[in-house]
Amino acid sequence: MKTCWLRREGSTDCILFMAGWGMGPEPFADVDFGQTDVLMTYDYRSVDDSNLTVLPQDSRLHLLAWSMGVWVAAWLARHGPLFSTLRFCTATAVGGTLRPIDDRCGIPTQGLETMLASFSPAILEDFYRSMFDSEAATKRFLACRPQRSWQELREELRHLREASQSGEGDLIDIFSRRIVTSRDRIFPARNQLRAWGKNCCEVRQLPHWPFYQKVDLT
Repeated sequence: MKTCWLRREGSTDCILFMAGWGMGPEPFADVDFGQTDVLMTYDYRSVDDSNLTVLPQDSRLHLLAWSMGVWVAAWLARHGPLFSTLRFCTATAVGGTLRPIDDRCGIPTQGLETMLASFSPAILEDFYRSMFDSEAATKRFLACRPQRSWQELREELRHLREASQSGEGDLIDIFSRRIVTSRDRIFPARNQLRAWGKNCCEVRQLPHWPFYQKVDLT
């Protein structure tokens, strides 16, 4: 697991942003997170919290987990010796669930298996395009897409599949806010609703990638 500061200005607040699969810092360079410092995590070919020691000890921490990052955050809350000691003022899950590869509560299993079996640069681009519901947003993302090889991303996806289905038991819901992305073509909205419960989440008219919309995600 890698980390990258998207913004570091010594703010009194700091967001720990746990991005989804296939990401890197490049697409987030022009995303407006406000005046808050932002530490991003990505590249989940291994999942551990040893590099979170860079988080400022005197800042108010906020957790923002998106897509596969929702599962990663919950896994670290249970298994990460450092992460489990962190105290967040807010903890938001967006467009993801605690069971990320699941026919009822996550990404349908067969679709992900098919994607892995035939993974290629073309499949990766199809995935990226599926995150959006407008051509302008798609072009904006592809112009600054993550600078990682497709082989590396295939390895990351394979690890996330194996780790999230390892049978280590149910994870604890650590989130105080859960945002369902209703126009999502990656994590079906009905599965997100089923995972969280209709009375425990907010439904927003958003595609899987919500970061170009003017919406408060923390």
